[in-house]
This record gives sequence, structure tokens and C-alpha cells, in this order.
Amino acid sequence: MAGREAVRERHVRAAPWPYAGLDLAGGVGVPFRELVLKVHQRCNLACDYCYVYEHADQSWRERPRVMSDTVRDAALGRFAEHARRHGLEKVRILLHGGEPLLYGRERIARLAEAARAAFPDGCDVELGMQTNGVLVDAPMVALLVEHGIRVGVSVDGRAADHDRHRRTADGRGSFAAVARGLELLGRAENRAAYAGVLCTVAVDTDPIGCYEQLIAFRPPAIDLLLPHANWDNPPWRPAGRRTPYADWLFAIFDRWYREPEPPRIRLFDDAVALVLGGSARGEQLGLSPSGVVVVESDGAIEQVDALKSAYAGACATGLDVFHDDLDAALRDPGIVARQIGRAALSQECLSCPAVAYCGGGHYAHRYRRGTGFLAPSVYCADLRVFVRHVHRRVAADLRERQSALRERVPEG
Repeated sequence: MAGREAVRERHVRAAPWPYAGLDLAGGVGVPFRELVLKVHQRCNLACDYCYVYEHADQSWRERPRVMSDTVRDAALGRFAEHARRHGLEKVRILLHGGEPLLYGRERIARLAEAARAAFPDGCDVELGMQTNGVLVDAPMVALLVEHGIRVGVSVDGRAADHDRHRRTADGRGSFAAVARGLELLGRAENRAAYAGVLCTVAVDTDPIGCYEQLIAFRPPAIDLLLPHANWDNPPWRPAGRRTPYADWLFAIFDRWYREPEPPRIRLFDDAVALVLGGSARGEQLGLSPSGVVVVESDGAIEQVDALKSAYAGACATGLDVFHDDLDAALRDPGIVARQIGRAALSQECLSCPAVAYCGGGHYAHRYRRGTGFLAPSVYCADLRVFVRHVHRRVAADLRERQSALRERVPEG
């Protein structure tokens, strides 16, 4: 308890705690369905926008380079216990870093075996990984296929655009190595291990060129991620453009929406689902409660590490897998705030008609010193324009389809 209270005090000093008036003591009981294991703290790239190494929180320096088997087993045990307690029929374990492939093939194989052995019969364990793709070679892909591990690969569009940001420590670009890995994953015998690609939006690039490069890799799914930024460290915007991120997304959305068999793009799928009255699966839009928890290489239980872009210690809960179960994390105020929907939004968000669609935006993007995360997204203007654009396109499409149906099936 002392550790958690110390963490709470650090949050309060960083920004006045915005949820003091809410009853958070019991949590809201939305169980964790995804566990992120930070199996390796270092990376073989030095991407200039990385929220782990280039932003406010530098706690990676103080943690073990590699997750030990002891921490691994304790984390898996806690997650399995959580699944039993809440009767979960499916869970997901995501290997992350740093660069998780630095963990090594043998350790990855042992982790996969330990993960599936830890959970009760009847609970489906899905294993995944997010990698920069540089170490994706034939032996690694064979291991991933053998152990049923699906990988998402980070690639930022065309070679020149990718290599501007995603470089090795000595300044060399990584696109060629990533493209070789994606070619391997795209082969018929390996596609079971291919989850998709993740691209960070860069508004000084050609969106259609980026999209065409991404679909050339034939990914099962695409994630488009707004750069992690906040009011204290705002995203770069070209002079004279009020909503450049929305404009960039429009260009791809309109092309994607016209295609007869468009690829899955989670941001777009979520936007359309929300406009039609459904819910979102991702964190960038909507008000779906977060069911993700992170275990660091030293066993610390934390919130999603995108919050590292806000301030040092923003992810911390004061809990660890040796002393605390995951239900204790469900009672952490920061995690509760990501599960209570509208109750965690600013008055400005609550008075906005777009809130049902954008949901206040990504939690990490709301941070502002003095108000904490009780603020609109730093991408607020872009999100409003983007969801309005999607709403108009979908509404027009529905009207057209309804008119065509009336012509084919006369009333009466």
C-alpha cells in the first residue's frame, strides 16, 4: 500500500488529481483481457519519436535489460489467476519492448509454452508481438509459426519517409530490413504469424503514397497511429494548417472507403462502427473501457506505456507481480479513469457533440500540466473534423443505398 500511495502522491504533484470527487475505491471491475509483457528494455533502433526513449519517462534505464524467468512466471501466474477469477474465455498476451525480438528465440519459445500451460482449460490464449521488424528472419518466422505467435510490424510508409525517423543508432535506415521481414511474413506458409503493420502518421508525407506502400505488404490489418503528444509537448503542425492530421487521414479514408474490398484499418473501422452506433476496439476513438495492463521487466504492474509521453511515472501504480494481484491494479485510480467513460472526461468534451464518436481521444493525448488528463485531446480539432467527415460519408452512402432499395422494392 505504501508504494501505491507514494505513486499517487507523485501523480498529484505532477498534476492535480482530476478524479478526486469520484468513488474509485472499488474499481469498476472490467477485467484485464490483454497483458503486455515488456520482455526486453532495449531497442536496436533509435526512432526519433519513440515515446519510451525520447519522452519524459526514462525509467527504462533503471530496469533489468531482459525480463527474468522469475518475473515471467509470476506475471503469467497473476494473469491466469485473474482469468480464473473473472471467468475469461479468451486472453491476449503481447510481447513488447524495447524490441521484443532481442529477447531471443529460445526465450520466446519457452514463454509461449509457459503461457499456454499457465491458463485453465477452456481459456484461449492468443500470443502476439509488436516488433520493428529488423530481426524478422526465416528462423524467427518459423518459430513464430510453430508457437502460434502473431506479429505486428512497425513501418512508416515509403522507404524515404520510414528511414527519416526509424534509424539505427549510427544513422542507417531500417526500411530494407523491415521490407525483407514483411516479405517473409507475407508468404502463404507464414501468414498465420502475420498480424499486420502499424504506421505512425506523418503529416509532411504523401498519405496516398504511404497507403499504397502499406497495402503492398499485403497486411491482414493496418493501424494508423497519431504521434504520442500532449498539450505540454504538442505535435508538429505545418504553418497555416489547422487540422493537418485530419487532412492526412481524409485522403486515405476516402480512397479506402471507395475500394470494393478495403483492408482492415482499425482507426477507420472504429470510426465507421461508432457512427453506426457501435463501439471501438482501439484506444484512439470511442469510450470503450481499457482492458490492458502492462508488466515491466522488473515485475512492476503499470498502465499502458503510451503514458510515458506525458511525465515521468505516469504509468506507475506502485504494484508488482510478486506482491499484488491484477485486481489490485483494477482499483488504481489511473486505470479506473480509463474504464469509466464519460465520467473521466473534461467539461469541454462533455459539451461537444462529437464526444460520442471521439470519446475524448487517446487518454495519453489529453495530458496538460495543471489539469492532468482531464482535458480534451491535443488532437481535438483534428478528431472533430475527422469524425464529422466519416459521419457525412457514411450517412451519404446509407441514403444512396436506401434510395436504391426503394427503387427496387416499391412501397406498398
